[in-house]
Amino acid sequence: MRVAALLAAVCAFACAGCGHHRGPAPGQTTLGMVTDVGGLGDRSFNDSAYRGLLRAKSELGAYVQVLQSRSAADYQPNLIALTNLHYGMVYAIGFLMGLDLDSVAKQNPTQQYAIIDAVVDDPNVVSITFREQDGSFLAGALAAMVSKTHHIGFLGGQDIPLIRKFEAGYIAGAREVDPSIRVDVKYAGSFDDVAAGQELSDLLYDGGADIIYAAAGKAGLGTADAVKAREGCYMIGVDSDQDSLVPGKVLTSMVKKVDVAVFDVAKALHDGHPMHGHVIFGLKDGAIGLTDFKYTKAAIGPANLARLKTIEAAIVNGKITPPDSREALASFKPVAL
Repeated sequence: MRVAALLAAVCAFACAGCGHHRGPAPGQTTLGMVTDVGGLGDRSFNDSAYRGLLRAKSELGAYVQVLQSRSAADYQPNLIALTNLHYGMVYAIGFLMGLDLDSVAKQNPTQQYAIIDAVVDDPNVVSITFREQDGSFLAGALAAMVSKTHHIGFLGGQDIPLIRKFEAGYIAGAREVDPSIRVDVKYAGSFDDVAAGQELSDLLYDGGADIIYAAAGKAGLGTADAVKAREGCYMIGVDSDQDSLVPGKVLTSMVKKVDVAVFDVAKALHDGHPMHGHVIFGLKDGAIGLTDFKYTKAAIGPANLARLKTIEAAIVNGKITPPDSREALASFKPVAL
């Protein structure tokens, strides 16, 4: 009954505002997307994926549909609902959908799927992951350059291997610039608990950190709330460009261009050469990096910006290999540049 109700809702929504055109045209590329629990409007991960879908609609003429997940219980029904509509590609946005997608993909071997931030080893699934440690290394280096207290913080969502890539890269980047810097780490235990994000951010700031990197999805909006009234403090955003959340108080954002990956998968499908297997995007692919410091360039200063470019080049050419785990971080040594 749950799947049937969802399917009816999708059909009704898909046709709304279509005028005389009900559903996709013959031969039109069709794309369905299931969001993670943060949903659209998180100003982060899900919104970035959605931008890729909208780009496919604009540039490829694709017919698109999104189902939002309010809880993990919605993942499988949402995936099944879009599968039953026979979309050319169904996207699962977020590693939390890995097990549900594996189950659905095995039951529907002719349907093509894509998942972000997880590897699902089925022949009809393209798995997209990123080298988040690359951009996080740059974020940590910048934080160490700007920090006045030589003490910075990291706020993660869930304490899992994926977010530890952000943590490890950030700490290593900070140590590249200031080997003695202190980095405090806290986890919200959630990607959508804004109140917990603010409470933990307040604890980090109160403990002496003057910059916090929030790799916590929607919970990271709590860091934006916490930093507003704190003189001399900054935050670093994640996934999408969050610099305008609190202009001048967001030092930069570590942009993970999920939209680029979503669009590339759609274009390959549109061109008749769908992707397969595991595809990894990183700094040298232009899919990871920092924003252009629209509001903070003066506070950072030209010398630090130049130094950051040198560090970025060292990552791209392989002179620096940012660690992707706490174990790799333990053996990381700053590189003489």
